[in-house]
Amino acid sequence: MAHPTSVAHLFLQEPVQWGLRGDPWLWRAMRDRLEDVPLPATASEMTALLEDAFAAEVGVAVSANQGPVFVERFAHGGMSSGHVDPGWWSETGIPLLSRRWDTAHH
Repeated sequence: MAHPTSVAHLFLQEPVQWGLRGDPWLWRAMRDRLEDVPLPATASEMTALLEDAFAAEVGVAVSANQGPVFVERFAHGGMSSGHVDPGWWSETGIPLLSRRWDTAHH
């Protein structure tokens, strides 16, 4: 991968496994939201940026410690369509992106 210049570059390779059917749509929405945002200087800034993007797209904090959240614009068919999994994001998605930031930053 070329050296990332924006946070969106960290989203280019999608995960193999998702939490729920809405998560890929959220991934892409966050990528688009962060297209012109330069890579932050610190890991804590990176985490805060991702958590803020999640909250802006979903309407709840990733740390809200609740079950699946329905987001109408991510509903594209299927049983869990439109649902995103904050647990997947806090345990898998955000840590994955943070590791990618760490690799790109060093």
